[in-house]
Amino acid sequence: MKVTHVSLRPTEAALTAQRPSLTPELMAASGARYSRNNEGLQAILEKIDPANLDKSVDGIFKMIDYGHQSIADMVPVSMFIDGVSLWLAYHVWTLCPTAGGQESSTRYIEINPGSLLGTEVLGISMEDSAFWRKQMADCFKVYQECYAAWDGLARENPALMRIPEEVQNDDTEKGRKKLERMRRNYAFDRARYYLPSAACTNLMLVMSARGWVGLCQNLLSQPLPEARQLGGQIAEELRLVAPRLLRHATAKPYVEAGLEDYHKHLQELAIGLPDLHLQNSGAGAHPSVPYLQVMAPPGLREGDFTEDLKHHENRYAWIGPQLQRTGVRFGWEAVSFAEIRDLNRHRTGTKYCPFVPRGFYGAVEQIPAGDGAGLKLLRDSVETGRLASRAALERLRQGDPAYVYWTVLGTQVPFEHTTTADKFIYEAELRTGVGAHYKYAGHLREALQLWYARFPKTRGVILEGSAEPE
Repeated sequence: MKVTHVSLRPTEAALTAQRPSLTPELMAASGARYSRNNEGLQAILEKIDPANLDKSVDGIFKMIDYGHQSIADMVPVSMFIDGVSLWLAYHVWTLCPTAGGQESSTRYIEINPGSLLGTEVLGISMEDSAFWRKQMADCFKVYQECYAAWDGLARENPALMRIPEEVQNDDTEKGRKKLERMRRNYAFDRARYYLPSAACTNLMLVMSARGWVGLCQNLLSQPLPEARQLGGQIAEELRLVAPRLLRHATAKPYVEAGLEDYHKHLQELAIGLPDLHLQNSGAGAHPSVPYLQVMAPPGLREGDFTEDLKHHENRYAWIGPQLQRTGVRFGWEAVSFAEIRDLNRHRTGTKYCPFVPRGFYGAVEQIPAGDGAGLKLLRDSVETGRLASRAALERLRQGDPAYVYWTVLGTQVPFEHTTTADKFIYEAELRTGVGAHYKYAGHLREALQLWYARFPKTRGVILEGSAEPE
């Protein structure tokens, strides 16, 4: 694991135009001074000593004595995080929903067995270590076998990929590369459900120092050693850019108590689950079962929503005020972790995802009919993912916080998103169509059917299926 802070430098154009450049804390201090003085930027900049930028911060505004956390919102910080587990990367995004950033994609990059983190980093007990390693090795083996099988199917029968004809018939070098990329994408999309959540990924985030401090507080309060290690490394990098805020970047007793209560809540949910979900015959997948609740503005007329969408030419276009005022809660009883990692990245509202295994999804319905060796391998592989998901459920029932590292990307858990209708529509439009992952599209279409049942006049006005090819 490695965390690296990366600073921004002024562009050549900005230097030529003689625009000022400030350290992150100087930026915050200068902005904060506006709340106590209207002297203007140039007067503030004149207080900066070029030979002592750090001391100049307190000369402009004593941020450490200022009660409002909004000051820390004006300290921009970017960090690159190498070598954390898929699960911890997901958890970081749950804590930083408005951060900008990216993560290595399991839909475009092959993950190898060497990326599996060690048991000592993850907090897996010595008693469980050998069994866990064997189970994760089995999952990686199936991941690699399934990728080869899905890739072979796509090459033998390109129609399975449902790639537009203009892409398949494009014989230019660019077209051939695009087709090859989409073929790999097709195979990765269906094989990735066997990837262990303890495999490594990389991510980068850009957010305010306030966001980083809040992230440190949660990570350092966690019972998981990997999370505490990441929190400590982030705090050390934060020392380079916002040292005045470090006193807040520590474990907090109230966060520790809250996390302990929440883990007990998850344990109780796990104990209350029937074993059927992970021991049934066949695929072992729990039905997704969507639900949607709408809190419309008072006095809404049936046609008001279509009026709000009359200028909605694409998913980024205008949506009217009635939809912006309408509250929406939607979710599914069971969504695979692979999809949750992306559904969780939508910035608006609040996501609720009690991480309690309900089943295992292994893309069984995607397997073509037939009795070939590759098809049999794909069908038989589901048992490996189901066993991993069931082992995670049993560890949670026993109260082990490291149960999350027994899951795989196909492990299903509940997921819910509370937001407003305009954001729900954007997400539904983004996640359906040729360019969308097939399972995202299926889930969002399920939710849209519930929406249409209540507001039928919006069918055809919402741009379902308009996402472009990736």
